[in-house]
Amino acid sequence: MKPLLLLAAAWLIAVAPPALAQSAVDKPTTSLEAGRFLAAATFGPTGDDTEVLMKIGYIAWIDRQLALPATSHRLTWENSDAAIRAVTPTATAGQNEVIETFWKQAATGPDQLRQRMAFALSQIFVISMVDGDVGNEPRAVAAWLDMLGDKGLTTYRQLLESVALHPMMGRYLSHLRNQKADPVTGRIPDQNFARESMQLFSVGVLKLNADGTPMLVGGAPVETYGPDDVAGLSRVFTGWSWDCPAAPNNSCFFNGNSGGVSDPDRQWKPMVPYPQFHSTEAKTFLGVTIPAQATANPRESLRIALDTLAAHPNTAPFIARQLIQRLVSSNPSPAYVSAVARVFDNNGAGVRGDLKAVLRAVLTHPEARVVSSASGKLREPVLRLSAYLRAFPHTSDTGRFRNGSTDSAAAALGQTPLRAPSVFNFYRPGYVAPGTQAAVTGLVAPEMQLVNETSVSGWVNFMRDNLSNGVGAFNGTVGTTVFNRRDLQRNWAQEMEYASKPELLARIVARRLLYGQESDSLVADIATNVASIAIPALNAEGSNLAAVQSAMRNRVFSAVLLTLATPEFLTQK
Repeated sequence: MKPLLLLAAAWLIAVAPPALAQSAVDKPTTSLEAGRFLAAATFGPTGDDTEVLMKIGYIAWIDRQLALPATSHRLTWENSDAAIRAVTPTATAGQNEVIETFWKQAATGPDQLRQRMAFALSQIFVISMVDGDVGNEPRAVAAWLDMLGDKGLTTYRQLLESVALHPMMGRYLSHLRNQKADPVTGRIPDQNFARESMQLFSVGVLKLNADGTPMLVGGAPVETYGPDDVAGLSRVFTGWSWDCPAAPNNSCFFNGNSGGVSDPDRQWKPMVPYPQFHSTEAKTFLGVTIPAQATANPRESLRIALDTLAAHPNTAPFIARQLIQRLVSSNPSPAYVSAVARVFDNNGAGVRGDLKAVLRAVLTHPEARVVSSASGKLREPVLRLSAYLRAFPHTSDTGRFRNGSTDSAAAALGQTPLRAPSVFNFYRPGYVAPGTQAAVTGLVAPEMQLVNETSVSGWVNFMRDNLSNGVGAFNGTVGTTVFNRRDLQRNWAQEMEYASKPELLARIVARRLLYGQESDSLVADIATNVASIAIPALNAEGSNLAAVQSAMRNRVFSAVLLTLATPEFLTQK
C-alpha cells in the first residue's frame, strides 16, 4: 500500500503556486471547475449543486447558502434522545447521536456552506469528546457545533467570545471555575485557555507579516508572546462559571446549582461572571495592561482581552491561512493569504473580522480556482467519506444516519468528527511529512499526519466493506421493523445498468467522484480491472439470475472502490 500513499502525496506536491490577480469571472464554465469549488465549499459535489452553481455563479451560490436557516444539531440530538427514552425510559442519547447528526447534515443538509465552515472551525477551535468532561455532555457538544455554525458566520470577535464562554471549552481547557491567585496557598490561575487562546485561536506563536510569512528581525523569527503574557492573560479568565439561577453565589460557581436548583441548559449556555473569584491584579499581555481593579470586573477584563486578540495584527493572516488550509489548499501563496487577511481587516464597509466576507474571499480568490502543481490538499478521512455519500446518496433506515465512531485507522476512517486526540486537532497546520517530496520542497501537508500504511490500507478495506454491506451501525430490529443490515444503504440499480460496459461504467463513476479531473488512461485502467470480473450469461430458466446480478454489482463496487483509492480522489485539487 505504500505506493498509494506516495502517489497521493506526489499529486499534491511541487513548486509554490504563483501569485494571481483577482478574477472577474463569476461562473464556472465546466463541471470540473464547479466540482473543484464545491469540494471546498461543501462536504462533496452533487449533480444538483453543480447544475445550480453553473447557472447562478459563485457569489450568488454563496449568498444563497448563507441565507439558508441553520440546522440545529442540538435539536436533532434531543429528538434522538426522546425517541430512545420512549422505548427505554432509563436510556439516553450519547456521543453516537452527536456523530449521527453531524453525518446527517454533512451528507444531506441543505446548508452545506454553514456546516462546512463549522467543521473547519471545529478543527481550529477544538474541543473533543475523547476528553471525559466533554464526552459526558453530548447534548452540549451538539450545541457547540450549532454555536460554530452560527457565530462562525458573524464576526471573529463574536466567535471568539462565544468560544471563550462556552462551558465545553471551559471544561476542555479548564478555565471554567478558574480562580484568582491565592498567596496563602500559592494557587495561581489556570493558564490553559490563556495560552491556547493566543497560540491556536488568534495570534499564533510567531509574529507575522500581513501575508502570513514570519516577520524576521536580524534574520530570525520573533515570538509573539511569552510566559509573562500567558500569566497576565490567565488572570482575565478567572471568575467564570456556570449559568445558574442563584449566580453569583459560591455553590453555583463550584457546582452549577444552589440548594439543588440548577439550569438544565447550563452545559451549553454561556458562562457568567463571579466577581468574588476574579483577579483584581493588573493584567498585562501583548503590550496591553488592564489596570488593577478596586472592584472585580470580569466582564470588562474579558472585553479588553478579546478586543486585543481580535485586533492584533497577527490575527488576520493567522486565521486567514488556517481557513484556506482547511477549505482549499495546504500551501496558499503569500498573495492569497494577504488578500484574505485584507478582507479580514476590513470587509469594505469598515467591519473587521466579518467571517462571511472572509469565507467569500477564501472561496473566490483565483488561487482557489486555478490548478497548479502545488494547489489543493490531501482529503482528510471525514471528507472522503462525506464526498462518497454525497456522490452516491444513501438512505438511512432509521433516518438518523447511524455512523458511530470511526476512530480506528485499521478498520474505519481513523478520524471521528469532534473526537480529536488533543487541542492541537487531528493534524497540525504546519506538518511536513518526513521522507516526502513535500519535505524536500519545503511544503506542508497537514492531513498527511493521519496517513500511514495502516490508515491507507484501512481506508480501502473500510470502503470495500461499506460498498458490500452499507455504511454505519448495524440495525437489527428498530421498533417493529427488522432490518438486519447497516443503517445507510445505496440502491445501485442505476449503476448496474452499465455493468456490461466497463469503460462507460468507469467513466460515470469517475465523473461522480472526480467531477472531470479523470484522465482517459485512468478510466481505461479502471475499466480493464472491472472487465476482469466475469458476468455469467443468464440461462434460459433464469435460475442463475442472482449470480448474474451479484457479478454486475461486483463490477460496480470495483469501479467505485478503485476510484476511491486514486490520488485524484484522495487529493482535493
